[in-house]
Amino acid sequence: MLARISLIFMAIVLSGCALFEPEPAPPPPPPPPKPAAKVETPKIESQPLKHLAGRNLKPMPIKPLNVKTQCTFRDEVTGTRGKLDVQVKEDEVKRFAAEVNIPKRGICRFDIKDFGQIKSQHPVTLNSRNGNACAVRMWEQGTRVTVAFSDCSVRCEGNAFEYLWPILIDGKTGRCV
Repeated sequence: MLARISLIFMAIVLSGCALFEPEPAPPPPPPPPKPAAKVETPKIESQPLKHLAGRNLKPMPIKPLNVKTQCTFRDEVTGTRGKLDVQVKEDEVKRFAAEVNIPKRGICRFDIKDFGQIKSQHPVTLNSRNGNACAVRMWEQGTRVTVAFSDCSVRCEGNAFEYLWPILIDGKTGRCV
C-alpha cells in the first residue's frame, strides 16, 4: 500500500509539473514616438481677378435707406403677381405691406402690424412679433432696393414660400422690377 501511495504521489507531482508552462517574456515596450517634423504651410496670397486688375474699386458707402413705393408686379414666365406698399425713411420703416400670389402654390401676405423693427442699419430688418423666425430684410444695392423674406413659411399658404423670391424696387422710379 505504501508503494501505491508513493506511486500516486509521484504521478501527482509529475503531472503538476507537466501542466505549467513557463510564461513567455513580455514584449519589449514600443519605442517612443519621434517628434513630427514641422510642415511649413505656404502663405496664401490673394490674386486679383483679371477683369478687376488696374481698377480702383471702393466698397459701396453705407447710407440710410430711403424708399417709398406702392407698386404691383407680374412675372410673365411664372405668372407670379403681387403688390408692395413700403415706405422707409432714414432706415425707419413707416409702412410695409406685401402680397405675393404664386399660381398653384398659394399666397404670401406680410403686414407691418405683425412685425417689429429690430435693426435700423444696413440691412433694415423686421422680425415677426409671433415668436417665429420670419424676417423681412431691406437693403439698397446700386440703384435698386431689395425686399427679401426668410423663414416666413407661416405667412404663406400651401408651399408658396418655397417659390417666394425677393422683390426688387427701382430706386429712381419706385417701380417693382
